[in-house]
Amino acid sequence: MKQTIRQLQLGDLHYIEKMDTGITDDYVLNIYERISSGSSRMYGLFLDEQLASIGGYTIFAEQYAMLGRMRSDLRYRGNNLSTQLMTYIMEQASTFPTIQWVGANTQQNNVSARRVMDKLGLKETSTLYSATATDISQLKTGGENWTEVTDLAIKKIWVDQLYLQTSEVFPYECYYMFPASESLFIETDLARWSFFENRSKDRVLITKQDYKRNHYLHVIYPWNDFFEQPGFWETITTAQHQLSTQLKATPLVWMDLTPSQKQSLPKNHPFDLPSPWLLYGKSKKI
Repeated sequence: MKQTIRQLQLGDLHYIEKMDTGITDDYVLNIYERISSGSSRMYGLFLDEQLASIGGYTIFAEQYAMLGRMRSDLRYRGNNLSTQLMTYIMEQASTFPTIQWVGANTQQNNVSARRVMDKLGLKETSTLYSATATDISQLKTGGENWTEVTDLAIKKIWVDQLYLQTSEVFPYECYYMFPASESLFIETDLARWSFFENRSKDRVLITKQDYKRNHYLHVIYPWNDFFEQPGFWETITTAQHQLSTQLKATPLVWMDLTPSQKQSLPKNHPFDLPSPWLLYGKSKKI
């Protein structure tokens, strides 16, 4: 069989539709137009005229290339095709002069994808649980809401202290986290995101709107003391209600939790906690 790798175009959707991936209701088919244009690219490995494996990347904040959407036809698995294709894709993404980091995010229980990441030479850098809930009101303790920060300069101080000085992973969007750099914190985003300080001003909570099939209130909090901070859950509940009024629909709360943060949740917590997401990546050598 002749093996060919090429970028997929909008007219190539029918090839993907003919693949036997074993995935029901695959989101790739539903958003194919979006992930094959703009800042995203899709590639396919063909055996003669049969599409055997697909994958792609999306560029975030001009400096980060996130690999993903890896699928293989069940009839051709076991031939190392995904590794060959993703190696090619990683090379293509790295050709952009602005790219400083290339990586991928996959769930812990996706053993085959993790194996490909290892073969690509990508290093596992963090583990986060995508905790989602419709209603977190049961976690409220009666504390007062935190004070919203509107001063852009103060927002910058918090970002610098928590992420830029530490190079910690920052949840830039739902499903997409990156090692922090200044490119993730442009002023227009900081102005749009909501920051809330506790009474003693030694803690900050960040919320922002996101959409991934569902509307989300994306909550970011880098400490483990959820239940030691009066008003923490009240502040999130209020932000969720305000976003619900704006959207005329109830958004889910999304929190990216470290393993230690997950352990701090009570047994009767309202969050859905699927298999954690593992971030793999490497910095581009200049």
